[in-house]
Amino acid sequence: MLNLQLRIFKKIEDSGCVCLILSCIAISNAQSISGTVMAEGQPLPGATVLIKGTTKATSTDIDGKYIISASAQNVLVFSYIGYATKEVPVANKKQIDVVLETDNKLDEVVVIGYGAQRKSDLTGSVSSVSAKDITAVPVSRVDQALQGRASGVQVTQNSGAPGASTSIRVRGGNSITGSNEPLWVIDGIIVGNNYDLNNLNSNDIKSIEILKDASSIAIYGSRGANGVVLVTTKNGSGSGGGKPQVSAGVYTSTQLVPKRPKFLSQAEQIEYTNEDARFRGVAEPFPGDPSSYPDNDYFDLLLKPSPIFNADVSISGASENGNVTYYNSLNFFNQDGLIENSGIEKYIFRSNIDFKLSKKLKAGFRVNYSRIIQDNGVVDYGSLLNILPTQPIYNADGSYNGFNDVIGAPFNNPVATAKLDTDQTTSNNLLGTVYLEYTPIPNLIIRSTFNPDISNSKRNEFNSSQRPDFLSVGETGNAKVTAVSSFGWNNENTIQYSTQFNDKHDLTVLGGASFQKYTSEAFSAQAFGITTDAVGFNNLGLGTDPSRNIIASSYPNPFQLVSFFGRANYTYKDKYLLTLVGRYDGTSVFAQGNQWGFYPSIAGAWKVSEEDFMQDQNVFHDLKLRASYGQAGNQAIGAYATKAILVEANTTLNGIQQPGLTLGRPANPNLGWETTTSFDMALEASFLKGRIFTEFNYYHKKTTDLLLDVTIPRQTGFTSQLQNVGALQNKGWEFLLKSTNIQNSNFNWNSTLTLSSNKNKVLDLGGKQFIDVVVDQILGAGNLRIIKGETVPVFTGVRYLGTWKSQEEIDASGLASGTQVVGGPKFEDLNKDGIISNEDNVVLGSPFPDLIFGFENNISYKNFDLSFYFQGTVGNEVYNLRSRGNYFTRGENPKFAEIANRWTPDNPTSDVPRAGSDGVTAIPSNSKDVEDGSHLRLKNVRLAYNFPVDKMGFKGVKNMSVYVSGTNLLLLSNFRLIDPETSRFGKNGLGNIAQGFSNGEYPNAKVLSLGLNVTF
Repeated sequence: MLNLQLRIFKKIEDSGCVCLILSCIAISNAQSISGTVMAEGQPLPGATVLIKGTTKATSTDIDGKYIISASAQNVLVFSYIGYATKEVPVANKKQIDVVLETDNKLDEVVVIGYGAQRKSDLTGSVSSVSAKDITAVPVSRVDQALQGRASGVQVTQNSGAPGASTSIRVRGGNSITGSNEPLWVIDGIIVGNNYDLNNLNSNDIKSIEILKDASSIAIYGSRGANGVVLVTTKNGSGSGGGKPQVSAGVYTSTQLVPKRPKFLSQAEQIEYTNEDARFRGVAEPFPGDPSSYPDNDYFDLLLKPSPIFNADVSISGASENGNVTYYNSLNFFNQDGLIENSGIEKYIFRSNIDFKLSKKLKAGFRVNYSRIIQDNGVVDYGSLLNILPTQPIYNADGSYNGFNDVIGAPFNNPVATAKLDTDQTTSNNLLGTVYLEYTPIPNLIIRSTFNPDISNSKRNEFNSSQRPDFLSVGETGNAKVTAVSSFGWNNENTIQYSTQFNDKHDLTVLGGASFQKYTSEAFSAQAFGITTDAVGFNNLGLGTDPSRNIIASSYPNPFQLVSFFGRANYTYKDKYLLTLVGRYDGTSVFAQGNQWGFYPSIAGAWKVSEEDFMQDQNVFHDLKLRASYGQAGNQAIGAYATKAILVEANTTLNGIQQPGLTLGRPANPNLGWETTTSFDMALEASFLKGRIFTEFNYYHKKTTDLLLDVTIPRQTGFTSQLQNVGALQNKGWEFLLKSTNIQNSNFNWNSTLTLSSNKNKVLDLGGKQFIDVVVDQILGAGNLRIIKGETVPVFTGVRYLGTWKSQEEIDASGLASGTQVVGGPKFEDLNKDGIISNEDNVVLGSPFPDLIFGFENNISYKNFDLSFYFQGTVGNEVYNLRSRGNYFTRGENPKFAEIANRWTPDNPTSDVPRAGSDGVTAIPSNSKDVEDGSHLRLKNVRLAYNFPVDKMGFKGVKNMSVYVSGTNLLLLSNFRLIDPETSRFGKNGLGNIAQGFSNGEYPNAKVLSLGLNVTF
């Protein structure tokens, strides 16, 4: 009979009636199930009873009773707001009664350094970001998905270029010389703060935890002062025994060209340029009718909507006996840039396997291999802001134009450059870990891991000999090849023991030792005089100008760290918690006597809601107070920074020049760690039976022994020396609110709000009142300062007061004769010395906001899921480096649209400077350069449909969904360059301090995506 049924089913399936037959089978096997849902000794009315994997559900009545039709193979899912969900297989049961337990949001398990804890047992400040949050936004890098997700964490997108990094500040910056980026730890592997996160596939990530306070970061000692980001990838647990689970996902996106800054029209620009020339007394560049000159839109020529394609497949599962679990995945990602000749292509493979070798012994490994091919882009978006629309693209003979007649100089034609030049980087990274875990007796765990990190990259650059700007001056092509390789390893060894005694005391003690070594080296070769494009960068030997050729290499840059650490977690009656942490670090970057540092912390928490006097109240479902105090360190310098260096210094002997060397900087063997001492206190609470969860943190951090360049007597032969001087502080607050607004069998609505504010202040600069930081060689010093008593850093400059309205006003100002002009820019002579200089500078703003926020809503109705997510900042400023060329200076640069309202004899009340006035008046850094960076961004909207696969008869399919999403759909900002979220200097080197500068970076595109996810 069974064989006959199978043959009949096969026949019907082949005829396309599989849906009908499955429905018939389901109906024939269905049975009526009834029961009661209880909680805390009382019936639970309105509880949801759902058949798992379907949309079929019912609710309990006023007596907590329910009736539902289900088959023996089904699983019933019981849920209610504030209580833990429970799953029960139907089997042959006709009555299923369940008791739901309290669902404490504080009992979620979160990853911490070298372990995991229930959130209710945490004494430190930890923010969690789930896999759902990470994959909700289609991004090329996982750090891009963190924006606004965690309170106290500011994430700034440095550029919209494919694969571009972010700058992250956890509770502000702690250093001036050293990096302020957090430490990244991936599956327990410490990869540092400069690991290329393009190497990770977002879909492989299970969760991200961000450690913020002294208690949570102290376990990482000298590495954790700027916060720690813990990344945990997926494994095979929960996938079921014996049968693998296959998940596949694909999405395709279109990037739309974003709005661009508003400039004068072609005719208006011609008028301005001619007016500028007349004022300077030179010939007008455009004497003819405006219509007789080109009107080229270089943005339209070089920017176009571009595609993104991403495909993922993973296989996960466990053996039938559960002794082996596995997760393996492949990812392909390809993104074409908005600007021609830019983009990124990624291939990522991951394998996570765990073995239970015996009852006492476990082993496993994690391997992540990535290969990335990146077109770095040969055309800079900001450079397009410098090209007049009248600039011809082609000469009369059809060849590319390479000369700018307005300024009488070669013109780097971006249309030609995009076609002819090459700049591509290919990189490979292998990140792995292998571990062995032994449990000789219950509750004692001994674990050892070894983690290799191997990287190599090769950058190929070629500037074509056919570039028109080269041809215009008789220049030939050149090529450059740069290779960088690095190898690092980390060995972690821990022993942990947990015990409980007298039913009141819980104690977990962890001890460990860590050994890490990292080294990198690089070389580059550049050849000039290449007259053919036939081989590009592939044959540097074709360079015919050896006098200009450059060969360089770096000495291996080693770094070693040895650490010993320990942690004790004690709980009394599950009410009172105490955590003690200490780490002893030794580093190779400091000289003997200063290589070791000890970083302790202490933290405590009180579960107020567990007290007897709280049992009869109905306000708080959970209530916890916690506080922590401790220290963390920062090396802040690289290898050999304590030593003197030699630099080339040629001399003349007997009239003949001889090569020589001299000291380039003084040694300082006394350099030591920067130390950050922090205090944190917080309140965590949930209301309405767990329906609302909130957390409020206050913190105060002080960093001492800052590593700064200090002026020293010239008699030493040097002007400055790196020393441990100075101090700064960060203090602020964080607020998190999660709410379950509506929850029933058909409709659910959850919201999450994050708010945070950080105030940063310089306390000491080693006796100095301020330090000027030069970020632009043309502007020189004066626009960025580190000032005692102010934020690190601040934008500085003179106040712009509008325009001079009369010669009498100029004469009465006291400014030097001939330095100002009617209609020209008017700056405040603060010290009344008759000249406008850096002595007149005032603080104009700071790149760091007064408030960072994120607001997310997740709504589900039957088979539909909708989410939308806003993020933004309030109170930060942006330094617009384009103001100098696009607002002030000569007519050779395109001007902002507002310049149409400039001062003229016919418009004498305007506060916009007249054309050509900077020929008389010097243009210092000023308040017109600094703009409000406050903004609100609709970061993502996502609508998904979850197919009812059980009803549709998709055999073997567990889940399937299709979705559409939009990223960066809305931006509200008054910034003239449109997007205030920018960082001209990135996150390293100068970018560590010089945040908030914009020079017209690669724009953040609007992205429309369509995707499909299937699980078998």
